[in-house]
Amino acid sequence: MPHDGQPMTPSPLLADLRSLTTAALPEVAALSDQGRTALRDLVSSGGKVSNAAMETHQFAAHALSWLATYVQALQQLDAWAGRLETAGQFSEIEALILQIGFGEYLAQIAGGIPMSQGETARLSDLGLSWAPGTAAQALIAGGNTAAARARLVALMRDNHGRATFGATGLDEELEMIRDQFRRYADEKVIPVAHDWHLKDELIPMQVIGELAEMGVFGLTIPEEFGGFGLSKASMVVVSEELSRGYIGVGSLGTRSEIAAELILCGGTPEQKAKWLPGLASGEILPTAVFTEPNTGSDLGSLRTRAVRTEDGWEITGNKTWITHAARTHVMTLLARTDPDTTDYRGLSMFLAEKTPGTDDAPFPTPGMTGGEIEVLGYRGMKEYELAFDGFKVGADNLLGGQPGQGFKQLMQTFESARIQTAARAIGVAQSALETGLQYAEDRKQFGKSLVEFPRVAGKLAMMAVEIMIARQLTYFSAWQKDHDKRCDLEAGMAKLLGARVAWAAADNALQIHGGNGFALEYRISRILCDARILNIFEGAAEIQAQVIARRLLD
Repeated sequence: MPHDGQPMTPSPLLADLRSLTTAALPEVAALSDQGRTALRDLVSSGGKVSNAAMETHQFAAHALSWLATYVQALQQLDAWAGRLETAGQFSEIEALILQIGFGEYLAQIAGGIPMSQGETARLSDLGLSWAPGTAAQALIAGGNTAAARARLVALMRDNHGRATFGATGLDEELEMIRDQFRRYADEKVIPVAHDWHLKDELIPMQVIGELAEMGVFGLTIPEEFGGFGLSKASMVVVSEELSRGYIGVGSLGTRSEIAAELILCGGTPEQKAKWLPGLASGEILPTAVFTEPNTGSDLGSLRTRAVRTEDGWEITGNKTWITHAARTHVMTLLARTDPDTTDYRGLSMFLAEKTPGTDDAPFPTPGMTGGEIEVLGYRGMKEYELAFDGFKVGADNLLGGQPGQGFKQLMQTFESARIQTAARAIGVAQSALETGLQYAEDRKQFGKSLVEFPRVAGKLAMMAVEIMIARQLTYFSAWQKDHDKRCDLEAGMAKLLGARVAWAAADNALQIHGGNGFALEYRISRILCDARILNIFEGAAEIQAQVIARRLLD
């Protein structure tokens, strides 16, 4: 449909696009392999990777992480296009996303990948250079053009009412799940989320009850324990759509996902029977209690201690950045049970029961106190500092029944947690895109809508492209997990890229709003604050890049 009486321009698609993208992939995959070899040579001593050398050569290590992430992302974008082509669903909008995505990411590989606003990962950090081949040259030169971006946005403007811009490539069941939770977010979350944020209110218990009825908390818990036994892919879709409404709502299920995964992987049969049905139904709300004031990502140096008593354990120490701590029923609490250790080997995980608090008495359980941490965004569950002084935990509540297994048990949840965080990032980015596009449509300047201006349209186009790239990388990670394949690398990449995409989308959407974006009354101000946390929690971007680099050298 034409806009403002102007005819639509012909599609600026490259000829033989699919052949070009398929031909370009082996080039960048080989480049990534060269980077891996180069980094290994830099940081190895006596045939083993040196942690000290990894830190010294951190820019090289993180350059490899971003390069490998881009290569994996392009591989998954191309695979997505192939599936759509086979299914007869590869239309012009998908072709433009593919073309722009390849053109831009190949250009960044050649010229520098943005790790953050002031940091760029370059091939020269690894001692590499690249002369793009014929296919890559064609995509760099003709992929991400102003004409392609303009055409994509023109198609996006006619796409209102669809869940995404471009087909996601998911099966019918997952798309039905998406539609259900998209409607819920549109009707029950988006109209009120900004008010919750401005008033710094907890998400109402009514919403938690509705999510419980919809099965959010038991989505991936096996049916034998009262859950739905659905895939991690379904969890991704649900998290994505609820986070599109409000990241706090999309994150409610994260607590249950982490707790259930801990219990399923490390719990005794009795612990599974006791806790999983209540988690699945939403009758038991959990919170994760891991981080301490002086440890951050260095969980191995935790100092909170658990001392064995005649009838269980007593816990003493301090924790911080505990999400949704006040009104939950159980804490998955990591503490040191071996006082003679100073690393991860002396840690144990507890299912520490507590009484849900109220506004007047947020922490009524003896042996624990807490205070709220005021935050910029991600407010719907609130953040807390907690102090434990002889806090009692029953003997049966040591996860798995054996001390010293806590860090290993926690590591088993990282794949799911990072996949879920990547999904939340996609949802926040999608929210920014939709908000920015609507404002650009409605706002008139110099006699026409903002969306008619090339740089505004270009911002929106790149949001849509990068969201699809991050989405496909996240879906691939979930697919790997659902098929019992190791996916810590892919999950880390999805989280690393997704967080950057969410922040870029929110920042650019606020820029489209101009001065109004800086006003608290406009919801893009909240979306920006919410997006900022994604580069920090579940592994800060710097830690995530380090983990990816170390894993690439295994």
